Amino acid sequence: MTRIYSRAAACGLCFCYLPGVGAAGFIEDSKLKLQLRNVYFNENFRDEQGMSARAAATAKSERVEWAQGFLLDYQSGFTQGTLGFGVDALALVGVRLDSGKGRSGTGLLPVHDDGRAADEFASAGATAKVRLGQTVLRHGTQLPKNPLLVYNDARLLPQTYQGTELVSKDIAGLTLTAGHLDRFKLRDSTDSVGLFLDGYSGGASGDFNYAGADYAFSKQLRLSYFHGELQNFYRQDFAGIQHDLPLAGGVLTSDLRYFKSQDSGAAHGGKIDNDMLSGQLSYAHSGHTVGAGYQVLHGDAGLPYISGATVYSFSNVGIGKFIEEDEKTWMASYAYNFAAAGIPGLTFMARYLSGDNDHSGSASRQEWERDMELAYVVQSGTFKGLGVKARNYVYRSDYSRGRDSNRIYLTYDIAIW
Repeated sequence: MTRIYSRAAACGLCFCYLPGVGAAGFIEDSKLKLQLRNVYFNENFRDEQGMSARAAATAKSERVEWAQGFLLDYQSGFTQGTLGFGVDALALVGVRLDSGKGRSGTGLLPVHDDGRAADEFASAGATAKVRLGQTVLRHGTQLPKNPLLVYNDARLLPQTYQGTELVSKDIAGLTLTAGHLDRFKLRDSTDSVGLFLDGYSGGASGDFNYAGADYAFSKQLRLSYFHGELQNFYRQDFAGIQHDLPLAGGVLTSDLRYFKSQDSGAAHGGKIDNDMLSGQLSYAHSGHTVGAGYQVLHGDAGLPYISGATVYSFSNVGIGKFIEEDEKTWMASYAYNFAAAGIPGLTFMARYLSGDNDHSGSASRQEWERDMELAYVVQSGTFKGLGVKARNYVYRSDYSRGRDSNRIYLTYDIAIW
């Protein structure tokens, strides 16, 4: 088990001297923000279906933890001149408030070999950056967010990666992205390890290379295409189209996404030859947003993705992902922004998913999930920016344990400058 170094947080804002650091722009355009996160996580397991009698006897009946997180984020401006230079830094600290040997494993905190959660954990990273026109090259700690890889930020601290990314916006309406990543840290770990396929239990890892483009034809129509490869695991292509149609005083949004995945190189994760097509329609009017969608997978294996990451899919919800082999999923959702009723900052969301016809095992599988979320952010006064969010998730499946999950998030962003 990794030793926990709380003093690592102190390294988060140690910067080396760079030529031109004192130039206008580097300091004037810099930002320093502290985000406080307080998270309570309570999850109860409702059955042991699909488990052996021995496993069921030793399985946890619940996971309950409470923790406090600190995220210190520094972003400099750029030095003057044709080439602008800058540096960013991120310091992350998590502190246990409540846990227990039989209640750990929520993803909020690292877990020692004896099953107990760590008292605290911390990590830090820095990123050097260079700008030419509207093109920025960043090397160091990354928080990737593209259709092939979305960093996971659903618990106390975010998942971070190490590598290089280039983003260019020199052509109006077009954003070009390319990157190379070779290390990452899970959201509840200080270990920096090589990248590997989610669900893979072997010792191999590989670098992840990706490139893609997003193009806005207009304010209503957006297209995107990305290609990437996790070396010796899989390669993947993504194409997407989004369209907004003004309709009867509201907006009808259509979102269509397609993934093509195949194993590559040594194929450490096994045979992969999978297509996933998903689409969603949503209509927003007077604070109300109603959505419905359908997703289908076909071929060998489910949708592959890097361990711990968030999947760029409508079905990546509170507990389930609904991306198993040959799975077909219906989705429905409703959201309301209370600003339309004169209460800005208050929002509500509910959604339901049902997946079936999954043949990745010896028999067909079925699963469903219902999520609800109520959130409020203070809009003015001394505590402007203070947010509270309550989430309730219910998940059932005929091949894994059912779960009821309640989570409460308190967040507060403090702009130091």
